[in-house]
Amino acid sequence: MRLLSIILGLCVLMTGLLTPAAWAAKTQLTWQDNPAVDSERYAQATQPGQVKFPEDFGPHTAFQTEWWYYTGNLETDEGRPFGYQLTFFRSAVTPEEEVSQSRWRSNQLYSAHFTLSDIEGNQFYPYERYSRSGADLAGAAAHPYEVWLDDWQATELDSGDGNQLGKVRLQARSEDTAIDLVVDQTLPPVLQGDRGLSQKGREPGNASYYYSLVQQPTTGSVTVGDTTYPVRGTTWKDHEYSTSALSRGTVGWDWFSLQFDNGTALMLYGLRHEDGRFEPTSGGTFVQADGSTKHIDLEAFDIEVQKTWKSLDSKAIYPAAWAIAIPKLGLQLQGQAMMADQELKTATATYWEGAVAFSGSLQGEAVTAKGYAELTGYADRLDSILAASR
Repeated sequence: MRLLSIILGLCVLMTGLLTPAAWAAKTQLTWQDNPAVDSERYAQATQPGQVKFPEDFGPHTAFQTEWWYYTGNLETDEGRPFGYQLTFFRSAVTPEEEVSQSRWRSNQLYSAHFTLSDIEGNQFYPYERYSRSGADLAGAAAHPYEVWLDDWQATELDSGDGNQLGKVRLQARSEDTAIDLVVDQTLPPVLQGDRGLSQKGREPGNASYYYSLVQQPTTGSVTVGDTTYPVRGTTWKDHEYSTSALSRGTVGWDWFSLQFDNGTALMLYGLRHEDGRFEPTSGGTFVQADGSTKHIDLEAFDIEVQKTWKSLDSKAIYPAAWAIAIPKLGLQLQGQAMMADQELKTATATYWEGAVAFSGSLQGEAVTAKGYAELTGYADRLDSILAASR
């Protein structure tokens, strides 16, 4: 699901839509400052089967929003656990044909989130950055694959062969933490929804093109303070692009990406209404160890919240432990947040996203899983935020 509405409300520094003099006088632009834009002037996700590789690893500037999203669960040789997120967002302020030819101007705005969860240290480190794409301050490309904002970047190291996609290096650094990871990309890419078309509401065009790379072996290092830890683990990548909105009355979502110890994986999301019910287009995908997939619709799964956590900062009450059942898969899971406080306060919205761990059974066999959950709409109602940005 991934921040479908938050990206449209991001505050962006140095947009490049301003003249140099105006840019010097005004270094921060929020969506409230932007003129209203007719979303019908952008491309929309309407037809399944449109995602193609390798070109769709790169940017899709005809669509209004896009993100490349890495989350992973890592640990040291001694078993010290970490979770991380590195995400790059692109948002078009005007349709592509209105872009100036000046390298200092751009209608494409980028932001990035970098978070590190030090589970043993019980510390959560969230950061965000903003930039325009002009003058190569930020951007994305398909050949070779790369996405960057300043020195936060995902960079293809090699192109692989017919049996694998090659490796990508992830780098991000803050004043307190850093990651330097090499991710082995896995085949085949998982096409979410109907052959890559992921419906977000019943309205025509209220959808995204969405694929994932799952169970990606990852090695490298995590730095906290003055200490650098060699780590290994598994990374999940999502890439979505769309021109869409949340349906009226959809306040947020509960989203899970779980990677199991038997090589399988699960993406599951519920678009949450005001009364707690899930939007009928909610669903997910179960990925077999061989890469084949099974679609999961709303009627096929049940998510029961078993424990909550209240943020001392935002006062929002978030789910903190769950029971997940998907009877048609023979899947029963119990899980919880690996650390309670993994709440992010971004420029526009506050939400919870962090490392989770589950255990249970699949077809009668014991399984464990680690992954990430994203819980939005508990502190800030996202349909209202999105409506104000359009």
